[in-house]
This record gives sequence, structure tokens and C-alpha cells, in this order.
Amino acid sequence: MKKAKSEELRPEYRREDLGPGVRGKYFESYQKGTNLVLLSPDVAKAFPTEEAVNDALRSLIELAQKSIGLTERAKKQHSV
Repeated sequence: MKKAKSEELRPEYRREDLGPGVRGKYFESYQKGTNLVLLSPDVAKAFPTEEAVNDALRSLIELAQKSIGLTERAKKQHSV
């Protein structure tokens, strides 16, 4: 069989030409820190970059934490 050039696609590939498959090859690295999320098209329009999404979510977290803190203080004042 004639060897194909590295930049040339073959019309057909055999399984043994691809080398051994390794089950779970990237599983550990995925578990360590990959957190991919698919945004709906309308959301992606509003937040065009990764930084924009992260900034918006951080603001939302901060707002939620502040409102929880206010709620907890309000409960304490009414129970006294």
C-alpha cells in the first residue's frame, strides 16, 4: 500500500490506521476545571464574550448575596 502524504486526506480509513483508542482519555482533566455551557442565541447576543458573561454572573451573585443578607437582617429585627 502506498503511503499517503501527511497533508493529504485518504478516501477511506481503516480502524488500525488510527491507532489505539483510549477510553476516558480526557475525563480527569475535564473533571478538574472544564465547565462548558451552551448559551441560547438571544443570551449570546447580549453577552458576546466570555468576560461579559462572567462579569454579569458575578454581579448577579453579588446582588443575590446582598439581598439575602438584607433578608436575614430584616428577620432578626422583626423577631426581637
